[in-house]
Amino acid sequence: MRLHLSLLPILLLGACASQPASPPADAEAVACNADAAKALIGQRGDAATVEAARKAAGAASVRALKPTDAATMDYRHDRLNVLLDEAGSIARLSCG
Repeated sequence: MRLHLSLLPILLLGACASQPASPPADAEAVACNADAAKALIGQRGDAATVEAARKAAGAASVRALKPTDAATMDYRHDRLNVLLDEAGSIARLSCG
């Protein structure tokens, strides 16, 4: 009986383990295409231009990052990353 009770916490923790998130069924429909927005490279990275880049790339979300900004390392196939230079212009675009 004691052996069974000692296994109970392990079983309960196993039941609480999170499952990895699966991509949406229509993942291809919301995938980002940074090449579609490359015409915006060199333009000022203001809110309107960053949003225009998101729309052109077909991304569901966008984040603009200055050279000193911290960024999470999570990969999101539906997110456009707008990388700005020191002057605030769009230097590079990538998905993820």
